[in-house]
Amino acid sequence: MKTILAIDSFKGCMSSSEVEETIAGVLNKNGVETLCLPMSDGGEGMLPVFTSAMGGTLEPVYIHDQMMRRVDAQYGVMPDGTAIIEVAQACGLTLVKEEERNPMRSTTYGVGELLSRAIKRGCRNFIIGLGGTGTSDAGIGMIRALVDIFARGKSFDEALKTELGECRFTLASDVDNPLCGKNGAAHVYAPQKGATPEMVEQLDRRARLFAEKSALHFGFDKSNEPGAGAAGGLGYAFMQYLGAEMKSGADLLLDLTDFNGKIKDADLIMTGEGSADRQTLMGKLPQRILMRGKQLGVPVGLVAGRVEDREELLSAGFSFVESITPEGMPLEEAIKKEVAFSNLRRFATSLVYEKT
Repeated sequence: MKTILAIDSFKGCMSSSEVEETIAGVLNKNGVETLCLPMSDGGEGMLPVFTSAMGGTLEPVYIHDQMMRRVDAQYGVMPDGTAIIEVAQACGLTLVKEEERNPMRSTTYGVGELLSRAIKRGCRNFIIGLGGTGTSDAGIGMIRALVDIFARGKSFDEALKTELGECRFTLASDVDNPLCGKNGAAHVYAPQKGATPEMVEQLDRRARLFAEKSALHFGFDKSNEPGAGAAGGLGYAFMQYLGAEMKSGADLLLDLTDFNGKIKDADLIMTGEGSADRQTLMGKLPQRILMRGKQLGVPVGLVAGRVEDREELLSAGFSFVESITPEGMPLEEAIKKEVAFSNLRRFATSLVYEKT
């Protein structure tokens, strides 16, 4: 029996590779052939997944985080010169302590620095992973960094045509929110980044004003495009100022790795994520994998740290939907790494017995 493991990270607990290697270790010992395909939908942790899948290398850099503190970061470089940028390397929510979170102050300046390092290295094609940010500045900080670095002695428009004009940006994200309004970046995502209700209103007004001024300057407005609200509005800045194209991060990785070719002779695909519920069916990685499995007639099972809406997920077509966490175990206990590894091995062992 050949099983494909294509599981997203259990965020805050285990990487995609750690989840898959743990399951594979149990299955292989019991005679099950496995193929591990580390996965990411473009959020936090996408850099090593995309870089490895595309045969690239990681380049270390020294930039600023969202509080303008110096921080070590990386970007990926592919053999063809394509650069992989994970914006969470510069402004990730995990870079700041909970008591430090303040999206009124936090900036995406470091994202602009990451881009500039890759551009100066000669990269002209970019895949940008949007997700896991602690910012909600609509990309203003990123644009400011690009102005500081590339527009000295000339206008930003001139810099766009020269240093940045040859660059092509593809955004990897599963977020389709607009920039402003009740479904926009501030209202939907800023509270989890430390914003109070008053801050949310201020952030939304700031983003709206930025979009209005930008539209007057360029003669077009990308603030209502699907994904403009991704990463605290970074999606908007990339589309409005740099002509970026938004794509499903999951589909992008699956296409780049010839996923369909790898699964056509499989008996089972196992996918998953840290927390699975009805939102999983709204374009997230497991749902994208389910669609491809259906197209080729390969059953797809789902494993997660936590599961809600099980019947809805089963009705969508998953052959099984399982949580690795025993019923009644507190979340703070379940997300401890050693506990999660133990629960994952127990799940894999039970799966072997069920299949045999």
